[in-house]
Amino acid sequence: MTSEMHVLAGPQASVRRRRRHWPVSAVVGLGIIGTIVLLAVLAPIIAPYDPNKLDFASPTLAPSWHHLMGTDQNGRDLFSRTLYGLRLDLAVVAVVTFVPLPIGVVIGSVAGYFGGKLDAVISRLVDIVISFPFMVLVISIIAMVGPGLKGILIGVPIVSWSLYTRLARADMLVIRELPYMEACVALGYSRSRTIFRHAIPNLVRNSLVFSTVDVMGNLLLLAGVSYLGLGAQPPTPELGSIIAEGQAYMLTAWWVVTLPALVLVVFGVGIGILGDSLSDGRLSGVVE
Repeated sequence: MTSEMHVLAGPQASVRRRRRHWPVSAVVGLGIIGTIVLLAVLAPIIAPYDPNKLDFASPTLAPSWHHLMGTDQNGRDLFSRTLYGLRLDLAVVAVVTFVPLPIGVVIGSVAGYFGGKLDAVISRLVDIVISFPFMVLVISIIAMVGPGLKGILIGVPIVSWSLYTRLARADMLVIRELPYMEACVALGYSRSRTIFRHAIPNLVRNSLVFSTVDVMGNLLLLAGVSYLGLGAQPPTPELGSIIAEGQAYMLTAWWVVTLPALVLVVFGVGIGILGDSLSDGRLSGVVE
């Protein structure tokens, strides 16, 4: 009995050890992302000033202890506006990225598992959706519903689900031929249990890796649309609009454009490091 308990405890102890020892790159990536997300969530507490408060007596002040990132052309505290803009951007990006993800994974898994006509119909639908120019589609929807975040919240998920569907379908075509999937059939498990309990947990990692790229792409898309004046409307703080408003002052007040853009760069670095760790399987001790 003691030897059997020892054998059973061995793999569990190994998993626990792997969970405790994360690679440095993963810790760095999670640290960067966690810090930025925490700052955004706590913006109402951390921000020293009202992000929309105008102070025409203090325009384009350089960074200092009173204004950590300086002020913009209207005297508004840039640090406060960046925190609130980041808060808004991350909330929107989380919705347009992680709402389509499970939808696409489920549809792709079903298509890959059953195959046949169902797979053909879903695959052709995915091809049609992906064939549309993504940016043009989003701008077209914004043109129909009006400038603001509503168009982005509608337009991005319309396309994003298809990317996860294609990825999950490709993985399912491989997984369904593996011995443990055949064992599920031999044991009489229902198709829903086979797909949702045994297949999807083993194919979702690739979708999660892709979501790290999708998060940064959606964040840049949101910033770009706002930069064009089609996103969040003034005076709502948003990183793209902050950068666009400060462009005219690039030579005289470089911080108005540079510092908010630097926040996007740092967040992108953190996302990239975490995605690289996931794709290399260096977090397998945590995922498994």
